Amino acid sequence: MSEDEAMRFETRAIHVGQDPETEFGSVNVPIYQTSTYAQPAVGKPKAWDYARAGNPTREALQQVLASLEGGSKGLCFSSGLGATTTLLLTLKPGDHVVISDDVYGGTYRLLARVMDRWGLAFDTVDMTDLVACRSVVRDNTALVWIESPTNPFLKVIDIAAVT
Repeated sequence: MSEDEAMRFETRAIHVGQDPETEFGSVNVPIYQTSTYAQPAVGKPKAWDYARAGNPTREALQQVLASLEGGSKGLCFSSGLGATTTLLLTLKPGDHVVISDDVYGGTYRLLARVMDRWGLAFDTVDMTDLVACRSVVRDNTALVWIESPTNPFLKVIDIAAVT
């Protein structure tokens, strides 16, 4: 059992990713608002080179969220669609995705207008109907995208049953 696992949820929420800042000893993670970081040499960053790639504030948030969710790593994004795009890009051309018939519009448009050009196929289905869900799964189905409650109709999907 790791030190993180030995702590209760509330303790992890406060302490994981909150090591004192090394430069000045701040016991709370500062909010770093810089966009670029000084490097000892070109292409040799200390830890970060550009804020979009990472920064100490986001790193602390990712560590605590991973701990609270029982994971080893966490990723944070500036938007849900940024996270969705990153996840879909882990798939490969020829893969198939199943989504709800009333999935968030941005997710639908991303699959229909962008990822289809990249070779991802998808089907929509009423995920409250388990027989219908099974009927659209293919041999090349790589992802079943579940949102519950759905948007915009607020259907509640039984996640355990669908998985």
